Amino acid sequence: MKLNRRALLKLGLAATAGASPSRATAGESQTPKGESPSSPDYVGVLVDTTLCIGCRKCEEACNRRNHLPRTAESFADRDVLRAFRRPTETAFTVVNQFPGSPSPDQAGLPRTYVKVQCMHCLYPSCVSACIVGALTKSPDGSVVYNPTICIGCRYCQIACPFEMPAYEFHEPLKPRVRKCEFCADRAKGTGANPACAASCPTEALVFGRRADLVAMAKDRLKKRPDRYLDHIYGDAEVGGTSWLYLTGRPIQEIGFLKLPDSPPSQLTEAIQHGIFKYGAIPVAFYSLLAGIMWYSHRRHPEVNSPAGEEGSSPSAQQPEGGAK
Repeated sequence: MKLNRRALLKLGLAATAGASPSRATAGESQTPKGESPSSPDYVGVLVDTTLCIGCRKCEEACNRRNHLPRTAESFADRDVLRAFRRPTETAFTVVNQFPGSPSPDQAGLPRTYVKVQCMHCLYPSCVSACIVGALTKSPDGSVVYNPTICIGCRYCQIACPFEMPAYEFHEPLKPRVRKCEFCADRAKGTGANPACAASCPTEALVFGRRADLVAMAKDRLKKRPDRYLDHIYGDAEVGGTSWLYLTGRPIQEIGFLKLPDSPPSQLTEAIQHGIFKYGAIPVAFYSLLAGIMWYSHRRHPEVNSPAGEEGSSPSAQQPEGGAK
């Protein structure tokens, strides 16, 4: 295929149109820069690890509310706590146990129990990474999933700083991304109503408005400095989460990652916007086209000359009266 100026111009226009999106990407955060995404309507759960007794009632309630497959063992079986577990496509929340007392003033207790699930971030990286908008953040703060438009790219799994989304690898035809959705029902339009918090017998899980939960956690820290570390996990980590934790020992000792306060999605979106906003891709493409044209002209000056472009180069002309 020979490239002339007209063909190169058409290619350049097509590339510019494709590289200049007219709207934000499907999963882009809708929070303006410099503003807090936290809304007065956002809900959350305050988890007090010093009150958890490892009964697994939360696991059972989650299993029933979300119609998940029945487990091989009873939820009353505490032997499963001997091995560290992660949420899976068939278990949206799990309780883990760790050796050692939950707090300094509970020295008589030999173990600490910690429930984990999707944290429902205020700046959800999974939503930002989803290229089709299958993951969205609801007005009440819950991060919900629409399997009908999911393409199975699993970018959300890679993006999540807490490593929570699971995938149905055993489903070859209709695999879904699976995670806690705060017991919100997208189809019915109902908001968060976590069954796990309602089932907790010790009130280690308290569901309510996130702002009220933060105030409650700060009040407990003030009243019981002997029991709690002076930190609310999830208040600031990765921009804040809807699930908040009070602990009596360092978070790294009970299965949590030490994460920065800045949301990962802000960095990735800034890079993406910078590429498109300042035209880096179109400029690079046009520079490449210019280089190709210059190189072609240097190698074949007779083809790229005005006469050659019209298809009448000197070599193609024959003298009058010459033999054919």
